Amino acid sequence: MQLTSGIIEVDLHGLRVEEAVQKAEDAVRKAPSSVYIIRLIHGYHRGTGIREAVEYEFSNGRNSKVKRVRPGSNPGITELILREF
Repeated sequence: MQLTSGIIEVDLHGLRVEEAVQKAEDAVRKAPSSVYIIRLIHGYHRGTGIREAVEYEFSNGRNSKVKRVRPGSNPGITELILREF
């Protein structure tokens, strides 16, 4: 996990789907109040299963800390929005 100006980046490469979702949940739970985005880096080719699982787990109010889920700057990234900047 790397914190950069209100954004936490979490690398999920090489993890199974269940492990990746758990690591994302841990990042959300441990995020300090200064964080407004958690950027999940899952990769493009082999990361689609992780992307789909993360979108499912954190969309539609399933986690009270995550306001919404959006695609990142490329298909290998998904961002969890904790609060608006």
